[in-house]
Amino acid sequence: MPTARRLLLTAVAAWTGLALAACGSDSSPASSDPDGALVLYNAQHDEVGKAWADGFTAKTGIKVDIRNGSDFELANQIVAEGESSPADVFITENSPAMSLVSAKGLFAPVDAATRAQVPARYSSGKGDWVGVAARSTVFIYNPGKIPAADLPESIIDLARPEWKGRFAVSPSGADFQAVVSAVYALRGQDEGRAWLRGIKDNARILRGNNTILRAVNAGEVSGGVSYHYYWYRDQADGGANSSKVKLEFFGEQDPGAFVSVSGGGVLRSSSHPTEAQRFLAYMTGPEGQQLLADGDALEYTVGSGIPANAALTPLDQLDAPTVDPNTLNGPTIVTEMQEVGLL
Repeated sequence: MPTARRLLLTAVAAWTGLALAACGSDSSPASSDPDGALVLYNAQHDEVGKAWADGFTAKTGIKVDIRNGSDFELANQIVAEGESSPADVFITENSPAMSLVSAKGLFAPVDAATRAQVPARYSSGKGDWVGVAARSTVFIYNPGKIPAADLPESIIDLARPEWKGRFAVSPSGADFQAVVSAVYALRGQDEGRAWLRGIKDNARILRGNNTILRAVNAGEVSGGVSYHYYWYRDQADGGANSSKVKLEFFGEQDPGAFVSVSGGGVLRSSSHPTEAQRFLAYMTGPEGQQLLADGDALEYTVGSGIPANAALTPLDQLDAPTVDPNTLNGPTIVTEMQEVGLL
């Protein structure tokens, strides 16, 4: 996926809150749009952000200027820009980047009607951002290498010695870092750190979830931790990289059943607060969520009772654990991953 391609240095610097140099015109600081358009800092899939922006413009006539980047590139940029940020709206792939901006007090309260469109479990408990989409953690595997009867019952099992060298992770990506955050939130720091050390000892380190998918398909590694939509998207595209891969949902409220929330919020410093709130309401409302369901991203819808793409296992059947998405601490997790040698 486009935003999983970041280099390790970018991911670490972003999580730890260091100011990053501009990565091209899409994410470089600038003054508010001279034509009065809304400025969207988009860390979602490029095509998802564009579909929402185009749909909103078609409905309202309000233009949206999109600046694309990764979760923590843009979150860190917003923090560095502070009250001078040109951004009106920020959307992400994973919630820890939203938590970083929220912790700095840089989001405005979300309109009550918009909050009502999204179940509380998919939004900030502070009411300053809401979920716009979601993705489930899964274990992908090659049945020729791991029989279904031998699959891990829990993501915690992957830290056991018998799993050494048998699966892959992508620790430099915000996706896996969000999963680690959930393990810590659900099991506590001591158990989380012990698990993380086991992952360091056992896992094959690859860069990117699509790379993991290809490696599992080729039998280079037996399984891997990923998000659901990598497999579903490849299947929808003919299955060239997933023809020999199956996917397993952990379920039973296991940390491995964690559902990561893609967040959206309006910046407190927005030059167009009313229009920005309307845009957030659109993304979480029936039309915006239907665009997500009908698109090729194959992420889960979370708002306004709109079912996800019919190809997906329904979200309410995943038996995911309950995690306040605004408590997932990205900088702390990166420090932990550095200390055990995963970063």
